[in-house]
Amino acid sequence: MAVSTIFEKLYQKLLSVQTKKKGERFILIIAIVSFLAHLLLIFLVDFGFIQLDDPSDLLTNPIAAIYTPFSFILVYEVYLLLYYLPKSITTYIAKQYEIISLIIIRRLFKDLSNLSLSYDWFEIKYDLQFTYDLLASVVLFFLIFQFYRQSSKRYRSALQDELNADGITRFIKIKKVIAASLVLVLMALAVYTFSSWSVSEIRPGLVKGTSFENINNVFFEQFFTVLIIADVVLLLFSFFYTDEFHKVMRNSGFIISTILLRLSFSVEGLLNTLLIITALLFGLLMLIIHNQFEKQLAQEEAKER
Repeated sequence: MAVSTIFEKLYQKLLSVQTKKKGERFILIIAIVSFLAHLLLIFLVDFGFIQLDDPSDLLTNPIAAIYTPFSFILVYEVYLLLYYLPKSITTYIAKQYEIISLIIIRRLFKDLSNLSLSYDWFEIKYDLQFTYDLLASVVLFFLIFQFYRQSSKRYRSALQDELNADGITRFIKIKKVIAASLVLVLMALAVYTFSSWSVSEIRPGLVKGTSFENINNVFFEQFFTVLIIADVVLLLFSFFYTDEFHKVMRNSGFIISTILLRLSFSVEGLLNTLLIITALLFGLLMLIIHNQFEKQLAQEEAKER
């Protein structure tokens, strides 16, 4: 059996429409059950049925229970990112932006449990982070909306796609191989990071070489590292499909955007927020300029006819 056939079957098994629908129902059920379980655990700790010397911030406030179902929603967003990878590069990038935005929304629910309502609001670390995240979530929502608007614009004629039909077909096959491979890699990564984090919570210091100081970064810090590698591979293979300058620039810009998102996990506070906003703004601007190139080329094609 050819390698391409194996990956095609793997792709159909992991990233088909049927698998997507089943996964959506499964994640929804898990999210609801995990939310109720987290709420129950909080109340058991609050009423003294479970004694903890130093309970986590996630076990001190019922609002923090929303953090858990959001974590499973994020897992589904990761799956959707891989699902859309072979279909559209811009949708694949937009899903990256959605994931980082949902991470911030999830962080807001965690920050709510640490808020100190006082006149020293802008001097308290958690209150400041909450303010940054609140403003960032609105800005990111707007930037993602604009990104989808730009990605839906199409200026080149269908004739252009017909001329590159063979290249497009090969590139889609390559993207399917990459998407199927990433599913396996990210499943292994999720198991490793979650088990390592669990061990580090039970036996601090036992897990070496991995930092879990910020629970918001668990899995996703490594996830965006993998995405950078995947994006570079996609860029290289895209040359089989096209060598047009504006497309190369757009795809290169998307890689830089992903790198900025990855760097945001290495810092906290205002710099973290600024890096994320800069990443989305940079990706949006690259797409806008790319579309202007497409518009200009379409006008030149129309004149030649």
